[in-house]
Amino acid sequence: MRAALLKSLFKVSGMDCAAEENLVRLRLQDLESVKSLEFDLSNRLVTVFHDGQVNDIEAALSSLDLGSHHVRTSTEEQLTSEVSNQRGILWAVLLINFGFFVLEITTGIISKSMGLIADSLDMLADALVYGMSLLAVGASTVRKKAVARWSGYFQLTLAVAGLIEVLRRFFGFEELPDYRVMVSISVLALVANGLCLALLQRSRDRGVHMQASLIFTSNDIIINLGVITAGLLVSWLSSNLPDLIVGAIVFLVVTRGAVRILALAK
Repeated sequence: MRAALLKSLFKVSGMDCAAEENLVRLRLQDLESVKSLEFDLSNRLVTVFHDGQVNDIEAALSSLDLGSHHVRTSTEEQLTSEVSNQRGILWAVLLINFGFFVLEITTGIISKSMGLIADSLDMLADALVYGMSLLAVGASTVRKKAVARWSGYFQLTLAVAGLIEVLRRFFGFEELPDYRVMVSISVLALVANGLCLALLQRSRDRGVHMQASLIFTSNDIIINLGVITAGLLVSWLSSNLPDLIVGAIVFLVVTRGAVRILALAK
């Protein structure tokens, strides 16, 4: 009969760079019960998937003298529940983001706002990223990293295309965008992204695919505040320049997020 799979989380306070991660990896790979490992260097956490005794893993980590301690262990039934919970969260944020993509791209074109169009495309990218993250739920670390990597490449491509459009509008003639539409739709999007962030933070899994989702949503909240500010400045200055500037900033924020995710996926 197959032994039950367990998921154990360890805090390793002395693991703050790739060298210590490699030490931990080499030490734990000697144990036959260890099936796979996940690392979160920023929080100094190691997740071990195994079918043996937790004490053996604790002893192996203690021998490295990196200040490790056991945080918790989940059973196979709890893992199944976690996977189901992750899927539900990702489906919810996917539908919210896709719905707001449709709303923002429509109102952005009508109001002639580059800021809203940029945010709508970012929402579309996020929806696709959440869809890809659904494919990674419960999968191996290698697959999770692959999903995060393709998410980063997609965001980077989107950002470059968006910056080109901002430049085209800057050097061409564009009508003044409707600031009232910009502000009202961005306020709604801000509320939606706040809800998405709250949902994502409920997940206990901090695999790279979920970290990528959190990065995207955090960026979206910053973007929403930027578009609201741009709408107010458009009204005050009677100029479309704030809208174009915020549109450019949106795509630079997207670029920064993509670079961070590609780094996580290494």
